[in-house]
Amino acid sequence: MERQISFQKHLYLLKQIKYEINKNAYPRNEIEYKWKKTSVEVADPKYWRLYQFAFVGLRNTTEISHTLSGDYIIMTIFFDLSRRMGYFTIQTYIPCILTVVLSWVSFWINKDAVPARTSLGITTVLTMTTLSTIARKSLPKVSYVTAMDLFVSVCFIFVFAALMEYGTLHYFTSNKKGNKEKEKSSKHKPAVIAVHPRSTLIAINNINHLQQRDENYGYECLEGKDCTSFFCCFEDCRTGSWREGRIHIRVAKIDSYSRIFFPTAFALFNLVYWIGYLYL
Repeated sequence: MERQISFQKHLYLLKQIKYEINKNAYPRNEIEYKWKKTSVEVADPKYWRLYQFAFVGLRNTTEISHTLSGDYIIMTIFFDLSRRMGYFTIQTYIPCILTVVLSWVSFWINKDAVPARTSLGITTVLTMTTLSTIARKSLPKVSYVTAMDLFVSVCFIFVFAALMEYGTLHYFTSNKKGNKEKEKSSKHKPAVIAVHPRSTLIAINNINHLQQRDENYGYECLEGKDCTSFFCCFEDCRTGSWREGRIHIRVAKIDSYSRIFFPTAFALFNLVYWIGYLYL
């Protein structure tokens, strides 16, 4: 602690010396200041200890300032410091990584557990918001994007995407269940077909089926039907000649896909981020 105070005291004295030189400065034609040595020598750097910074070195320069009153010599010393990563690793990076990993727990919870998965997703999003606010307070208020801002933002996107994944899953599965209940209730009713506009009767095995648009579930996929969608997220669309060459996505398997996609994408991001941050 005494060494840190001593270092800050030296910096204060240097500022005072610079102020006195500028205050009582003489033009270049009267006095010309020069460094006694090309490079400035300091004591052993291990005594220059700061808790948030590591002393890299110093350099000195000489410049000439052209003013209306004359030319003045400006002698400057630059102290090169590098920020220590320990504090931010413990306070920001590790909590952000753990919060992102915690959001993946939702993929192993049953999709019917709506309160559990929703509360977990909202909690992780709010936690990331708090971490980003705390991390920004300990840094200077700059207008450009820093490396920590990039990391925290990407972590927030992963957490928010995990919440949206369950929202998408719940939307499609709930609509599917609702349509199944409609089908069960229609089986107990007499077979009365009401033809509406834009409806088509298709004869299959001597039984007339009504083909019409369902606003909640999509189009009913029948053999030979021309489907314009490249992706199909409904179980009824798995068969049919129009399915050839198209991609089929099972909504019930989204959690299984997410268990692989999210960790892999986050691991690749960390690999690129730390290599670029530490070595480039």
